[in-house]
Amino acid sequence: MTKSKFHIRWLFGLGILLLVIMGMAVSVGAVAISPSELLGGNLTELQQAVLWSIRIPRMLLGVIVGSALAVSGAAMQGLFRNPLADPGLIGITSGAALAVAIMIVLVSPTSGFLGTYGLSVAAFIGAILTCFVIMRFARASQSLSVMYMLLAGIAVNAIAAAATGFLTYISDDQQLRTLTFWTMGSLASALWPTVIVAVSCVVPGLFLMMRNARNLNMLLLGEEDAGHLGVDCDRLKNRLVIAIALAVGAGVAVSGFIGFVGLVVPHLIRLFIGPDHRILLPASALLGAALLLVADTISRTVVAPAEIPVGIITSLIGGPFFLWLLIRQYSGRAQ
Repeated sequence: MTKSKFHIRWLFGLGILLLVIMGMAVSVGAVAISPSELLGGNLTELQQAVLWSIRIPRMLLGVIVGSALAVSGAAMQGLFRNPLADPGLIGITSGAALAVAIMIVLVSPTSGFLGTYGLSVAAFIGAILTCFVIMRFARASQSLSVMYMLLAGIAVNAIAAAATGFLTYISDDQQLRTLTFWTMGSLASALWPTVIVAVSCVVPGLFLMMRNARNLNMLLLGEEDAGHLGVDCDRLKNRLVIAIALAVGAGVAVSGFIGFVGLVVPHLIRLFIGPDHRILLPASALLGAALLLVADTISRTVVAPAEIPVGIITSLIGGPFFLWLLIRQYSGRAQ
């Protein structure tokens, strides 16, 4: 079997897997909708209301956010040439957290013309502003240094974490509860306007990252070699960081913090398909969406009618996976 046919089969298989999980996500819940009812259209008024007002928007939001986190993680790992990199490494998620903490503690989240979207807008603006601050400090000698970007991200992470911690300390009980649940991640706020806003921000970011897949492959050789092959490394880094901030900022804005998706999914794809970003990025999008939908379905059904924050479920999946990965790599080196 040629490599291209192998990749096509993997993409086709992941696409079928995602479709099956999407069907499961809209069928399972407090109001049961069987596959035959779903496919046949024999739904009661209650089932139709639940399906179109709650389940489908939530399912689509899970697909969008899961794809954004997984593809951004894969692109970040390619940019830093580090398999442990993720968007949180350069402070994007910390900047979003600080903006949300400011909104919750110092400003009423539902005040002003933004209404119930106040937290989402704050998170998005925080992620984008953090991105530009890091890029500004990372510029050295008219070029954008990956090393300085990483160091600037570490500094921004520390400052944002300290500021967020202080705001958490001075918050009252209700503000603390809101901030805590938002940082655990959830898709419960999914509404059609939320989905539309997320799509309009995430899709351009994903498109920009996938369009630069070939350049990411050459960047794996090192910046000097990539430059000899015709890659404008500074422009590539600018485009990728902006695309990652756009996708992750929108994802964090509508769902809160959902960890490990951007780390686990690219690793799994590399294990089975390889490091070629032309296949790694779209495959990560499919598997990331599927993984988040499974985690969300578990989160809203295990203790129904209550709901476990989906970030807890993804961490329970991601933590053991990384322990296994470390053991696997250590065993390989020991041999």
